[in-house]
Amino acid sequence: MVPVYIFIFLAALGVDYNIFLLARIREESRQLGLVGGTERGVGVTGGVIAAADIVLAGTFAALTQIPQVSITEVGTAVALGVLLETLLIRTILVPASLLTIGERVWWPARPDRAARC
Repeated sequence: MVPVYIFIFLAALGVDYNIFLLARIREESRQLGLVGGTERGVGVTGGVIAAADIVLAGTFAALTQIPQVSITEVGTAVALGVLLETLLIRTILVPASLLTIGERVWWPARPDRAARC
């Protein structure tokens, strides 16, 4: 059950911040284009998200002080996973994937509807 708990924590925590980041990038992309919007969106929200993730990783790292082995494993794995996601995935891989996919990344929205959002 421990791997399931770790997966659930990391998936749930990662999705929230990715939604926050991509919403900002989409907002900035309307005025600056995709490349400029991505640079500005990551630049504006990256520090806030990184700070929140470091606090979150520290919170889960505190679980390592509990003597029950399964809780210590979950705390360690989630703390390391959150740091990995903050430093690698959200700052490098998400923007790179977004720029590789291009404007198709906003696919479900119609262009006229995307302009009003």
